[in-house]
Amino acid sequence: MSKPGRAPQKALVDGGVGESLHHDSAHKHVSGRAVYVDDIPEPPGLLHLCLGLSERAHARIVSLDLSKVRGAAGVVGVFAVNDIPGDNNVAPVFKDDPLFADGVVEYAGQSMFAVVAVSRELARAAARLAVIEYADLPAALTIADAARQGLELEKPQRMTLGDAPAALAGARHRIGGKLVIGGQDHFYLEGQVSLAVPGEDRDMLVYSSTQHPSEMQHLIARMLGIPNNAVTVEVRRMGGAFGGKESQAALPAAAAALAAAKLGKPVKVCLDRDDDMILTGKRHDFEIEYDVGFDDDGRIEGIETVLRSRCGYSADLSLAINDRALCHCDNAYFLNNATLVSHRHKTNTVSNTAFRGFGGPQGMMGIERVMDAIALHLGKDPLDVRKANLYGAAPRNLTPYRQTVDDNIAPEIIGALEEKADYRARRKAIADFNANSRVLKRGLALTPVKFGISFTTTRLNHAGALVHVYTDGSVHLNHGGTEMGQGLMTKVAQIVAEEFQIDAANVKITATTTGKVPNTSATAASSGADLNGMAAQAAARTIKDRLAAFAAEKFGCAPADVAFRSNRVEGGGQWVPFADLVREAHLARVSLSSTGHYKTPDIHYDRATHRGRPFYYFSYGAAVSEVVIDTLTGENKVVRVDILHDVGRSLNPAIDLGQIEGGFIQGMGWLTTEELCFDDKGRLTTHAPSTYKIPACSDRPPIFHMEIWKGRNREPTVHRSKAVGEPPLMLAISVFSALVDAVASVCGHTIMPNLDAPATPERILFAVEGVRRASAPP
Repeated sequence: MSKPGRAPQKALVDGGVGESLHHDSAHKHVSGRAVYVDDIPEPPGLLHLCLGLSERAHARIVSLDLSKVRGAAGVVGVFAVNDIPGDNNVAPVFKDDPLFADGVVEYAGQSMFAVVAVSRELARAAARLAVIEYADLPAALTIADAARQGLELEKPQRMTLGDAPAALAGARHRIGGKLVIGGQDHFYLEGQVSLAVPGEDRDMLVYSSTQHPSEMQHLIARMLGIPNNAVTVEVRRMGGAFGGKESQAALPAAAAALAAAKLGKPVKVCLDRDDDMILTGKRHDFEIEYDVGFDDDGRIEGIETVLRSRCGYSADLSLAINDRALCHCDNAYFLNNATLVSHRHKTNTVSNTAFRGFGGPQGMMGIERVMDAIALHLGKDPLDVRKANLYGAAPRNLTPYRQTVDDNIAPEIIGALEEKADYRARRKAIADFNANSRVLKRGLALTPVKFGISFTTTRLNHAGALVHVYTDGSVHLNHGGTEMGQGLMTKVAQIVAEEFQIDAANVKITATTTGKVPNTSATAASSGADLNGMAAQAAARTIKDRLAAFAAEKFGCAPADVAFRSNRVEGGGQWVPFADLVREAHLARVSLSSTGHYKTPDIHYDRATHRGRPFYYFSYGAAVSEVVIDTLTGENKVVRVDILHDVGRSLNPAIDLGQIEGGFIQGMGWLTTEELCFDDKGRLTTHAPSTYKIPACSDRPPIFHMEIWKGRNREPTVHRSKAVGEPPLMLAISVFSALVDAVASVCGHTIMPNLDAPATPERILFAVEGVRRASAPP
């Protein structure tokens, strides 16, 4: 009756695809009625768990005396590595991330034991009573430490196109430089939390704030030594995640399940904010060095880039994250002669992990620094250099990993935004302002985004769904995606409502659970709506086709002539309310339930050669940011932002605009205020909002224009939409480039400032002083 990707009929229903339907939990969010894991009514006999953490970055455990912990008030049980019946492992890929340290600790904050007590406060107090004797071992804490010692998770990875050394040797202009990019804490509003409830026959029900219920299920089962079918993981919603609950949720979930299995009582762990920040991984910090050759127009002729990342003590998801960084070293630019090298360094720090963009933002930061450096070297407007290097028609449409860019709309978006934001006139006005302002300096930048959509690990690009239609015409929807505030549940409900042509209010959103849809991938890589929306649509279409066949018999017409419109079903000049047809179909023994499955087509990637088509399509966007800095203090503010972003045919414009705004602000925080600091012992010193500064409401630019690009996906995604979760974060690179522009104005745009990220007031002040010294007469 219908084909995947086909545009829907004009809907006369409430909440169909393309409508700005409010988030299904919006009213609960603002009223405090949304139920998160810690809000679930406590079952009788609930116990509380706290983890004991290492104080050393790298040491042999000489002795672990937990006798005082066991004897503390309210303590019911204490568990360490020898109490684990199965695998001592909570790693997502390799078995290198133990639940509890076994003989050696490898970072300050590593989990060593768990204490269970009748209250959270008593458990926390008891955990501090452990007596631990360490024998310190050499610790590599920084990228520089690891590079000197040759500590890498795998051999350096290379991605090449053309002949970079020859192109560099023959280039008219050639410059080099380095950029240091800091990490970022996820700082989700709801911390890591799990509630484990034991059942009969060794069954275990785990409520977990996780993006990856299936992975939690499998890891817990292996840790307990029981089959996967004995463990059910459920999550209705998370209070934010941003990648920090993809793999990092496993340790608290496994600890709670272990204690619940051992004690036969429900156990909850809700990490304190300090412990959460110390224990869990962050966005990878990077060091990027570049050597670039270019012509008089600023067009790149050859480039060599070396990326070094701090991965932490275990692999976690670092290999895939660094692969994506490599794949985004081009951003929206054609690099016809490129050698890109990636070093994934093992350090004695917390194992860094997924974070919105998954390595892509760091790769893009490197090439955007190159664009700014080329512009300053040639005395050109950075936008003109960027436009000169954009992907275009063949042969300028091949990425360094050999994927053809055949959906390129970056030039059109940039051109439209340049005009909408009045870029040229504002740049002249800013130049005039700076010429007459000794202390305050303004900066302006327009930067693009081209972000690949799909997991680079091809096998993960699939999803499942389950749809029931009840006899009153109401619909029950379940799928493998998880809700973390991004509106996924609302969008998928709209897709199902659109398919049946019923009001979205008649589609019941239910908690994600491994007991209904098994073996799912994480809700990550911006693919939640793409994958789960298509799976739910497939399930709904199966039921719809059955109903159409039944209606055809009833109406005396062909199934192809049956139409679903406006909460009713039509055919043969007759119509019946949807609910009535469903009731009749049930009485005629028509199945009103179906699963659905979808896998992304036409993608492949050979990691050995770093070639293929890892991405189904690209999402595009561009942002103009204007900033002002105080050259005496380094203080700065973003005063205006203009965004034009591509989401294909929007499933829900209101939710998409919310994602664009939120992503941009989070990216702005990463690049300006959010600074992770470790002491010389490897201990995180910024582990609370008092020392770690995420953007506040007052940091939102006072002028903030957002617009969705009017277009559709050329690939047959669900209703020709595009992903929106991650790409907007990288629009905030325009803020960093604008800060570079403001600092460079101090010396008349003749010197490239040595400004690293995050661009804190201190770093801006040092960069200002640096360009002043460099431009001073001898």
